[in-house]
Amino acid sequence: MNVATGRVFDDRGWDLNDPQGGAPSLVRAVYAQKQFTPRADLKGLYRYADWMPIKRTLKHSCAPVTYKSKGLAKHLGLSNLYITFSGWNPKIGAKMETCSFKETEAFSVCARMDKKEERVLVVQSAGNTARAFAQVCSDNEIPVVICVPQDNLHDLWFHKKLHRCVKLVAVPHGCDYYDAIALGEKLAKNPRYFLEGGAKNVARRDGMGTTLLSFVEKVGRIPDAYFQAVGSGTGAIAAWENAERLAADGHYGENKMRVYMAQNRPFTLIHDSWKAQSRELLALDPAEGRRSAEMILAKVLANRKPPYSLAGGVFDVLRASGGDTFACSNDDIMYWLLQFRNLEGYDLLPAPCAAVAALAKAVEDGVVKKDECIMLNCTGGGMLGSMAKGFIFKEPDLVLDPSLPEEEIIAAVDKLF
Repeated sequence: MNVATGRVFDDRGWDLNDPQGGAPSLVRAVYAQKQFTPRADLKGLYRYADWMPIKRTLKHSCAPVTYKSKGLAKHLGLSNLYITFSGWNPKIGAKMETCSFKETEAFSVCARMDKKEERVLVVQSAGNTARAFAQVCSDNEIPVVICVPQDNLHDLWFHKKLHRCVKLVAVPHGCDYYDAIALGEKLAKNPRYFLEGGAKNVARRDGMGTTLLSFVEKVGRIPDAYFQAVGSGTGAIAAWENAERLAADGHYGENKMRVYMAQNRPFTLIHDSWKAQSRELLALDPAEGRRSAEMILAKVLANRKPPYSLAGGVFDVLRASGGDTFACSNDDIMYWLLQFRNLEGYDLLPAPCAAVAALAKAVEDGVVKKDECIMLNCTGGGMLGSMAKGFIFKEPDLVLDPSLPEEEIIAAVDKLF
């Protein structure tokens, strides 16, 4: 469905936009199954397959885990705080070995692909998405080219050597996620390759939206408030879309969920644009954006091209939900990284610590009430436990300047296959 116009059309397999065109808009999947019904016959993430646009299931998927907080809730004085965690913590049933909710994207996107697909998937990433897609594609032998900033290669750790179907192409030091996007777009000019699609891919959003489904399956209702750290904001959009589906189901209450998004100063493009009440993203000089991206701890939150302005994007979700944005410092992230481990018993990645900081600020300012039903989406963690099993780093197969002509980029990547 075209969010801007409401036009419903048949998916031809990998539509990222309305084929009839029109104003910039996300498209949203419309499912035959209107009731939220977790599948008892499927395992892992695919329990939620009825609300995922998939053609098959893949090996080794895991679903997010939701539980009622005790430690953090008591510390903040909240009586109905639930944490939805995507990462590694076997004690609570969380077994995402890459330690990131980006696995929910990878297992959904790759399962949307036809098993006989002959083209090579192209994924652009700031780090966590790269790790998730690399692992899922390796385990299921799906050819993929992953474009990532060389400065973020520390995120490319794995428990074992990846299958040769996974090729890693880095943009040089000093380049950021936006440059990785540019590189991938040039590569996809060749029909041998096709873009995963980012926020425009319904499979990516509906995979990420399983975090809210995990919450509702546990709690039995749509939350009053939802907190998440964002780079692109795609996960928050996905949660809102599933809240709309759940409200239409009729068993989980009305969708009055306020969406709160957190960013890491000084890279606060979404936060600054929203606070200015601008539908368009504020201007950001590329050099300034790269400098800001280098300065933040939660590097996955640095995105110079988020799906903010288009219909159904970040701006619309914040406005429709009555939500807001928060910005936190590196010091805030370090504080909550340590506090969360003490209070909940496991470690978070820097990005979800920004969400915890936002929640604490919202409580302090009275933005949320102490008895409201709150979902804190902790989008990654457990690295200490997962990496304790041993790990290796994936070195790039190529380092390419994104300013190179597309034919040179294509020729260089072709040689990898």
